[in-house]
Amino acid sequence: MKGGLGKLVRSENNLFQLTIITVCTFALMCWLLPGTFLTVRNFRSMSFQFPELGILSIAMMLAMLTGGIDLSLVGIANLASILVALSFVKLMPPGSSSGVVIAFMAGAVLLAILAGSLCGLLNGFLISKFNVPPILATLGSMQLYTGIAIVITKGAAVIGFPPQYSVIGNGSVGIFSIPLIIFISLLAVFAVLLRKTNYGINLYLIGANMKAAIFAGIKTDKALMISYMVGGCLAGLAGLVMSSRTNGAKADYGTSYILQSILVSVLGGVKPSGGSGNVAGILIAVLALQFLSSGFSMLRFSNFAKEFVWGCFLLAIMIINYFTSERNKT
Repeated sequence: MKGGLGKLVRSENNLFQLTIITVCTFALMCWLLPGTFLTVRNFRSMSFQFPELGILSIAMMLAMLTGGIDLSLVGIANLASILVALSFVKLMPPGSSSGVVIAFMAGAVLLAILAGSLCGLLNGFLISKFNVPPILATLGSMQLYTGIAIVITKGAAVIGFPPQYSVIGNGSVGIFSIPLIIFISLLAVFAVLLRKTNYGINLYLIGANMKAAIFAGIKTDKALMISYMVGGCLAGLAGLVMSSRTNGAKADYGTSYILQSILVSVLGGVKPSGGSGNVAGILIAVLALQFLSSGFSMLRFSNFAKEFVWGCFLLAIMIINYFTSERNKT
C-alpha cells in the first residue's frame, strides 16, 4: 500500500481495518435483515440511540490517551441526570410557563456540566495528586457516585420531566436527530482540540511516555486533572441525553455502557497503554457497534447474549491489535 492511503493506514493504526469491519458488519446485517435493517425508519432510530454511547466513548478515549481509564463515567452520567431530574421535580413550579421551563432547561444543562466536571475533577485529583492507579481511583468513585445516586433516589427512577425537555433526546432538526447533532459537534470540537492545541498534543505525549513528558516540562498533573474533568463533563452531557430520551433518571441506567465505551475506544484504535487514538476511530467504531446491536435486537438475541458477544469482541480486538503491533515492530 503506497501513497496517501498507505500513510493514512500507518499513521492512524487500525483505522483502515476498522472501516472494513464496519462495512462488512453493515453488509451482513443488510443481507440478514433486508426488510427491517435497511430502512429509513431503522437508520433514524439508530441516530437517536448511539450518540449517548458515542459521547461516553469520547470521554473514555480522553482517559485512555493518557494511559488511564475511567470506570466511573456511567455513574457520573446517572448522578448528573438524577440531579437534573430532581431540579425539575422539586424546584420547578407546577404549570410553569414556557419561558420558565426553558430557563430551567438551561439551568439543567449547566447543572449536568457542573456536576460531571466536579466528579471528573475528583477522579483527576486522586490520580494526579495521590498517584492512585486510574483503574482503582475510578472504580472507587464509580461506587461512590452510584451510591450517592441510590441514596438520593432510594433506588427508584425519577420521572416528571416537562415535555419540552424530551426535545434534547428525541427532537430533530430536519432529518438529523438532536442527539446526533450533539455527538457530531463534540467530535468536531475534540478533533481540533486533540490535534491542533498544546493540551491535546500533551495528552498524547503523556500517554506515550510519562517520564519524557515530565522532562519536557509538561505539567502532567494539571493535564491529567483537566482530562478527567473534561471526561466528567462529557459524562454529564451524556446523562442529559439519556434522561431526556428515556424520560427518566435512575442510578443503574446504562450499566453496560462502560464495557461498550471501552470496546469502542479500543476498536477505534486507542491503545490501552496510551499515546494513540483519534475521534475518527471513535465514530467508525460506535457505528460498527450500533449496527451489531440493532441487528442483534432484530434477530431477537437476548441481552445476556449481547454482553457475551461484546466481551468476546473486546478480547478479540485486543489480541488482533497485539499481533498487529508485534508484526509492525519486526
